Amino acid sequence: MFVDSVKIYVKGGDGGNGMVAFRREKYVAAGGPAGGDGGRGGDVVFVVDEGLRTLVDFRYQRHFKATRGENGRTKSQHGAGADDMVVRVPPGTTVIDDDTQQVIADLVMHGQRAVIARGGRGGRGNTRFATPANSAPEIAENGEPGQERYVRLELKVLADVGLVGFPSVGKSTLLSVVSAARPKIAAYHFTTITPNLGVVDIDEERSFVMADLPGLIEGAHEGVGLGHQFLRHVERTRVIVHVVDMAGSEGRDPYTDYVQINEELKLYNRKLEDRPQIIAANKMDIPGAEENLAEFKEKVGDVPIFPISAATNQGIRELMYAVADKLDEIPFLPDVEDVAEEETTVMYRAEQEGPGFTVRRDNETYVVEGEKLEKLVKMTNLNSHDSIQRFARTMRNMGVDDALRKKGAKNGDIVVIGKFEFEFVE
Repeated sequence: MFVDSVKIYVKGGDGGNGMVAFRREKYVAAGGPAGGDGGRGGDVVFVVDEGLRTLVDFRYQRHFKATRGENGRTKSQHGAGADDMVVRVPPGTTVIDDDTQQVIADLVMHGQRAVIARGGRGGRGNTRFATPANSAPEIAENGEPGQERYVRLELKVLADVGLVGFPSVGKSTLLSVVSAARPKIAAYHFTTITPNLGVVDIDEERSFVMADLPGLIEGAHEGVGLGHQFLRHVERTRVIVHVVDMAGSEGRDPYTDYVQINEELKLYNRKLEDRPQIIAANKMDIPGAEENLAEFKEKVGDVPIFPISAATNQGIRELMYAVADKLDEIPFLPDVEDVAEEETTVMYRAEQEGPGFTVRRDNETYVVEGEKLEKLVKMTNLNSHDSIQRFARTMRNMGVDDALRKKGAKNGDIVVIGKFEFEFVE
């Protein structure tokens, strides 16, 4: 099963909780606080494995949660950090945040790594809160929640050469002739519904990967037919072999087909307009093809054209050598070359800090929203009086109290922050 797009959930491990403890030893006077910090939660890390070819494994496991860090211990012992969760993906995988539609990572080279969801830091133990004014604090933080997000994985086949063209122009037949691939071949449209890959051996030193991609029709850039499922894979190819039915056996004009396919490529991604292209004028063994080819050459211009017949092997050798020579001129795509130089770089796009918080009134309740503030609630031990007092001071310093008063909050009104609900006290 070929799977090239899937949506999954990832969550970094939560940090371990800090510990409230005190040192009590017979010969140590005023031992003081001795609660250790919690350990760091594990990251969710994607690693490229060149042995994988599809995203089919993600059909059966869609949730990936890293392990949380260990809690702090007595005697100022810190909890152990959790190991990262490593998820293997095939080369050519693009990771996109499903909410913001931003590309988090573009993974193309074997061994390349990307942190997709980072783990939370461990909460601080009461040792960290000791001051001259409070030498025995009973305050400890909960661990920071790990980052969680829904991401969409899109696989763009990493082939050197992509065969494009209308349905039934002979792309699958050509691939079966020049490689050991055995794509489905039949006399009806859209026989190929997923990309087929084959390795073409030119000589002892040269070979390349060729992809037979699903056929295009008008409106493909908008998703018509197999639309984006096809066009996504063309982006990674270094050379496009445009297969044209020069005999017009389907009742279409070869030049019109050529122009229409190129227009669909351009409308999908303007970069494809400049991608090196070679025309394979197929079905030259059928009567009328020679006359059509002569007219075609007059209209096209300087694009290399190779008359071939995939059914009889006519001109196949010359076409493959021309493709190999063109590939020698462009070892990498411009947008992939920079990534290729650093195969094991960990890529992570830092999130921007939010505006702080907002206050809105919901009937008789005041709702305070803000990523930093909601995270602070989660990291506060609400069972500890000292921790709650510290949280109240922090809110006051952030200006939450003043913002609530401006909204009309009075003594006894209900305030909600995340899942934490309390009364407003003047």
